Amino acid sequence: MPPGEQGSPWFGAADTPDAGQARAPEAEVPQPQEWSGYRQYSGDDPEGYQRDWYARPQPEAEPGAALYETVAIPQQMSGPVPVPDDETVALRTEDTRRAAQTPAGPGRAERRRAAKARGHRRAGPAVAAPDASATPAKPLSRVEARRAARAAKDSPAVIASRAIGELFISFGVLMLLFVTYQLWWTNIRAGQQASQETNKIQDDWAKGRQPGAFEPGQGFAIMHIPKLDVVVPIAEGISKHKVLDRGMVGHYGEGKLKTAMPSDKAGNFAVAGHRNTHGEPFRYINRLQPGDPIVVETQDAYYTYKMANILPQTSPSNVSVIAPVPEGAGFDGPGRYITLTTCTPEFTSTYRMIVWGKMVDERPRSKGKPDALVG
Repeated sequence: MPPGEQGSPWFGAADTPDAGQARAPEAEVPQPQEWSGYRQYSGDDPEGYQRDWYARPQPEAEPGAALYETVAIPQQMSGPVPVPDDETVALRTEDTRRAAQTPAGPGRAERRRAAKARGHRRAGPAVAAPDASATPAKPLSRVEARRAARAAKDSPAVIASRAIGELFISFGVLMLLFVTYQLWWTNIRAGQQASQETNKIQDDWAKGRQPGAFEPGQGFAIMHIPKLDVVVPIAEGISKHKVLDRGMVGHYGEGKLKTAMPSDKAGNFAVAGHRNTHGEPFRYINRLQPGDPIVVETQDAYYTYKMANILPQTSPSNVSVIAPVPEGAGFDGPGRYITLTTCTPEFTSTYRMIVWGKMVDERPRSKGKPDALVG
């Protein structure tokens, strides 16, 4: 070897050919390829790098063995390819031998597909893998199946409590409907019926019909209470079904409870009406004050009374309050009186509230309305 020249890393000292010695063609050793050029990083490779190959001579190869061994090294992502020294080549040769003894792994295409599959699994919903160790359920015997069916059924206590709960709910709904009917619908219906009866009375007066003895439930007069804005027909009798529940005021005119008419020269004209529900014409009579007018309109005249006294509460059996000279009203002797009776407290019929008045004016219809109605 000429002085100043270094030995090639691809050959040992004994393997370096003489400059003037010719080598037979069969003994000629192929020159290893030089490392040159650049390698760009490929993102398609899941391992993140590429591999290149080079040849390393084997000076002590056995007869018939290859003079060169192919060795794999990882390629740099970019830049010139370095030339390895003898120690690096020896280490990587050992790695190559180990790799040759290991079964070949998946190729690049398989690695790409595996990487894509991993990405889909990460993006998709997590699915629990079936438990291979789980053993299938053992089928139940007939006795066990019957026991399980009996256990699944509700006990008598549960069934009874459920039925009672449904009954209470149904009862509550019915009560709500009943209250709605009593407090709202009965007033609407009674108001319509009372208005129809008022029109009928006025039509009879316009036709000049002379009344005889009034039949129970027949309307014959109209009551005005200006302070309470009440205009309500008066019918004969105090029948709940025929009179009071139809929104009218009933005149005590039958049997032992028969009282005078407004046209009588003396006596007590007593009437009854609902305080709550069914038109409730007497709901606010407790607001009347002494001197407030109460007018009864008939076919022939207007009879004006002034409120005189009130009895907030008395027994329903106390009929003396509708006597010709009512007890507790403060009247001294016979006269022309009016008595309004209704139930109390509100929404009950335990007691009766009484309001009394005394007639102060009788005015024929031909002279027009009284001052209490004109104002």
